[in-house]
Amino acid sequence: MKVLLLGSGGREHAIAWKLTRDDPSVDLIAAPGNPGIEELGRCVRLSITDAAAVCALADAERPDLVIVGPEAPLAAGVSDALRARGHAVFGPSQAAAQLESSKRYAKQVMLEHGIPTGVASWHVDHAQALAATRLNGAPVVIKASGLAAGKGVVVAATMEEAEHALDDIMLRSIHGASGAEVLVEEYLEGEELSVFALTDGSTFVVLPAAQDHKRLLDGDRGPNTGGMGAYSPVSLATASLISRVCDEVIEPTLAAMRKRSTPFQGLLYCGLMLTADGPKVIEFNCRFGDPETQVVLPLLDANLAELCLQSAGRSPLGPSRVLPTSGDSAVTTVVAAPGYPEAARTGGLLTLPHHDDVLVFHAGTGRNPDGALVASGGRVLAVTGVAPDFQAACRRSREVAAEVVLDGAMLRSDIGWRELARRAGAS
Repeated sequence: MKVLLLGSGGREHAIAWKLTRDDPSVDLIAAPGNPGIEELGRCVRLSITDAAAVCALADAERPDLVIVGPEAPLAAGVSDALRARGHAVFGPSQAAAQLESSKRYAKQVMLEHGIPTGVASWHVDHAQALAATRLNGAPVVIKASGLAAGKGVVVAATMEEAEHALDDIMLRSIHGASGAEVLVEEYLEGEELSVFALTDGSTFVVLPAAQDHKRLLDGDRGPNTGGMGAYSPVSLATASLISRVCDEVIEPTLAAMRKRSTPFQGLLYCGLMLTADGPKVIEFNCRFGDPETQVVLPLLDANLAELCLQSAGRSPLGPSRVLPTSGDSAVTTVVAAPGYPEAARTGGLLTLPHHDDVLVFHAGTGRNPDGALVASGGRVLAVTGVAPDFQAACRRSREVAAEVVLDGAMLRSDIGWRELARRAGAS
């Protein structure tokens, strides 16, 4: 099988690893890829938001499957252009990808179709947004409506923090045009859970649930980031809870998208808050999450390429709603560049550890003119420990992440701390 994979981050490296792990004979082409993916397949440099360039590459290579990794090409309509030329594509249409590219759109879908979520209002005028924030009171959540690389959300504990967030997003335009519209949203209390549903638009299957760690520092302190680590499985994600998420969130969301004549094909990422009233949607993404993918795929006991082809409509999905797993635990610790997330300093020389029992996924790496490996992005690596025992997976992820040589590197040492506490309490 030949697969064209679009993207260059840790998520895409994890996808590439899983594809080649499932089938070592797979012919993998990545655009633009990264130094880690280069070890698994061929990388082609091009802009993946340029639909014409991507289609030209796909037409020349004739892959059996195109997997669109990040959100930007989906929002740009690249999947539509590929489908129009007859390619099998894993990823939703531009219209369906609005579930991620416009938080207002997603909120409207949820509110109109009774999908559990927090109350919110949306504003393009700073004064009106400020008035709504003051009416809501703190704590409150301020969100840039457009795509902001996972950094457009501020959970404000005080009115001062909320007002500063509005000024940053709407007046100082720190997220560019993505912050032209903001959501002022109800603060939801509870633990977060990430649930991935792989779907052909009608039927779906659910992958292992994961929990992300958004805050920069240990103890869930500091600013929000794109994610500093994740783990799976999550003991809170019981069979009954996942069944409830399927019935109350995934099924009605897919039905709503069909009703709007924008059926959703691909990976529906449900970012949930487990409140006292049950699971509520914080956000939808239209692709695999990062860094959750780096713990979910190593546990998945199913062929990823076959699942993606089924999602693309080449064969039926199912029959089970929940996919099988290996029974192991996985924990990933993100190694970030100094200054992340506000002003990551890239270009630092990078030395990677090598251990047979730990996976090191490249997230933001490149080569300098001398060919040396360097940090090229805010989140540089995702170091995933996989073990039969959750504590062992945590320990190996931390230990090996600490062995990464990068001047000024930032990483958390407590990924999975809630799960460790739950398991300690249960023993």
